Amino acid sequence: MRADARRNLQQIIATAMRMFGESGLDVPMEAIARRAGVGVGTLYRRFPDRGELVAAVAAHAFRAVLEDLRAASRESASAWDALVRLLTGSENLLLTIHLAFLSPQVWTPVHAAPESRDVHREMMGALDALVRDAQREGAIRADVGSGDVLSLVSLVLGSPLAAADPAGRVRAQRWLRLVLDGLRADPGSTLPGSAVTLGDLGVAELSLRD
Repeated sequence: MRADARRNLQQIIATAMRMFGESGLDVPMEAIARRAGVGVGTLYRRFPDRGELVAAVAAHAFRAVLEDLRAASRESASAWDALVRLLTGSENLLLTIHLAFLSPQVWTPVHAAPESRDVHREMMGALDALVRDAQREGAIRADVGSGDVLSLVSLVLGSPLAAADPAGRVRAQRWLRLVLDGLRADPGSTLPGSAVTLGDLGVAELSLRD
């Protein structure tokens, strides 16, 4: 691949990652091309349909999370600390959750492409190993599995309320800390932000009936 073609490819994928993270997976292909600074024809020559672009973005997002996991494992004092660092600090985790768990329409293209399928399998294996290591340390309760952890984190970070605005992202971190405390035998994390009221969620009135 020529240097200019490689730059265009990298720019398209990086732009699609940002726009998918900001606006969801239905961003028009033309908008991605415009923001990436390439022609629509250039984008479609490399990615003839949305599924191929989503698979390429997924491969990059999964690989970024895998690198975040490995760095956290190397630099943290325990497997639990590494898991907390990954779940609360990985910038690509939210997009990965949508691509891997919350968007059935992208499941087929992501898992049909060898690159995204293989790195997804590697990422899942590394995460499972990290959860098991934290259990062996006695940090995570023994009656949960990696699937429990992923499902709970996906529910929190995938919530529309959690990603709506900066305040919503703070709420997501509060909820994530509560989930992490629930996974531990000895909870007690300090929650970021302030307690979320019904008013904060847009619930003006609450009717109670006997």
